[in-house]
Amino acid sequence: MAVGPRRVLVLRALGLGDLLTAVPALRALRRGLPGARITLAAPAVLSPLARATGAVDGVLPVDGLEHPLPPAGPVDVAVNLHGRGPQSHRLLASAAPRRLLAFACPGYGDGPGWDPDEHEVTRWCRLLAAFGFDADPGDLDLPAPATPSPAPGAVVVHPGAAFPARRWPADRFAAVASALRDGGERVVVTGGPGEAALARRVVRLAGLDETADLSGRTPLRELAALIADARLVICGDTGVAHLATAFRTPSVLLFGPTPPGRWGPPPGRAEHHVLWTGHRGDPHGRVPCPGLLEISADQAVDAAEKALVNS
Repeated sequence: MAVGPRRVLVLRALGLGDLLTAVPALRALRRGLPGARITLAAPAVLSPLARATGAVDGVLPVDGLEHPLPPAGPVDVAVNLHGRGPQSHRLLASAAPRRLLAFACPGYGDGPGWDPDEHEVTRWCRLLAAFGFDADPGDLDLPAPATPSPAPGAVVVHPGAAFPARRWPADRFAAVASALRDGGERVVVTGGPGEAALARRVVRLAGLDETADLSGRTPLRELAALIADARLVICGDTGVAHLATAFRTPSVLLFGPTPPGRWGPPPGRAEHHVLWTGHRGDPHGRVPCPGLLEISADQAVDAAEKALVNS
């Protein structure tokens, strides 16, 4: 690959945390294919962060695997950072690439085998290493956004998560927010447009001023700026946790039912405090994971206070 292909299409049509865990793999492509134009097939909302990685030249708007890829023009190399196939492999194959870099799947070449227990960052680095790319799993940092933070130096409480199995109870988030507010911290609560009711509940139960509710008012650029400039982030296993990792913002992360060994921050980063009781379960479940419920508000407050002292 001394000359290298000129047009590379990478599929990662998932969410915020999925993009951020793929950053080391994307950067490996950039280093290994100098001069190539790298297009990422991903949700359009992620475009600002995708470009901030320094590894992506453009975003092809794709959300999930249900619809055909929009026209991408000629593709020299397609890279599947989405899954193990066959559906994701088939979607990329429809772009008629000259070469497909992907995990092994009948009918789609001889890539490496899939390891279901592998950390998400390591997985995609290993895939690219199998094709001769030098990928560093620790290469997760993003530059601080130029956008000003809507709450500089605040403690950010983010109670939402994609599925109920990963949502710690609102009253416990509120107890943590209240304790930190009483300790002199400015506390704000975030959430996406569909999480406004949850955020309002946390604000109300914590006795915070209504101005502390930033839910639905922080598009991705502003959310990234908020996390980058925060004193501390408290959240579950969700995209905001990966933003804290990307900006090396101190965090308290509440894990369950997925172990942090698969989706948590990299080892050796003392600024991230992970709470996990060892229980595994369905990350797409409709009720909170029993192990997640074993984490008390007092444990989270203690972890938060320690993180603030050391920050």
